[in-house]
Amino acid sequence: MADNIARVFAAAIAPDPTRPLLTWYDDATGERTELSGATCANWVAKTANLLVDGLGLGPGDTAGVLLPPHWQTAAVLLGAWSAGLTVAEDPGDVDVLFVAAGRLAEADAWSAGDRYVLALDPFALPMRQVPPGFADFVSEVRVHGDDFTPYAGPGPDDADLLARAVARATELGITPDARALIDVDALPDPVDWLLAPLTARASTVLCANPDPTRLPSRSESERTTLTLP
Repeated sequence: MADNIARVFAAAIAPDPTRPLLTWYDDATGERTELSGATCANWVAKTANLLVDGLGLGPGDTAGVLLPPHWQTAAVLLGAWSAGLTVAEDPGDVDVLFVAAGRLAEADAWSAGDRYVLALDPFALPMRQVPPGFADFVSEVRVHGDDFTPYAGPGPDDADLLARAVARATELGITPDARALIDVDALPDPVDWLLAPLTARASTVLCANPDPTRLPSRSESERTTLTLP
């Protein structure tokens, strides 16, 4: 397996970048968004370029990510790791902060030079009103380049995160080429819903606020091979 998260992501999409990699459902809103490997890579590259070219960040810098499981969260996390940043787990001083619009109160515990808010809109539309002290992530990230070359070496936490992801893929039964239907409310750790499938080169159907009555038909329509948990 590759020695850093960016390479694991690249390896996961390389066989067929047009294949659905991440499909997102929210049964509370009726949202469905499907990203191919190529589309996901585009969002990841734009995020990494925002961090590196826009903010001048790189290895040794840190990001705070106050976001729930979501396809845009996947782009933020993979973009940060591709740029060599460490994603901080505890509140404190960070170089950049990404916050969901519904979690702005939590941002007070973090000190950051640059702050981005995400509305997590189903169509990735810009926010109409941006809270003071924040920039709208969607508006800012769109202007950045579609290609990014990750740093050659692994980030400081890559080895630990990848080891945990490989172990969790085994525990959860995620195998190569699986298509896993994942309840992200039950498995909110990105090691489970994002990194474990990537290490196994599996695709995912992620569901927030799942309606149990819809799961059988969804599994059939999405041709999933595994339901988690």
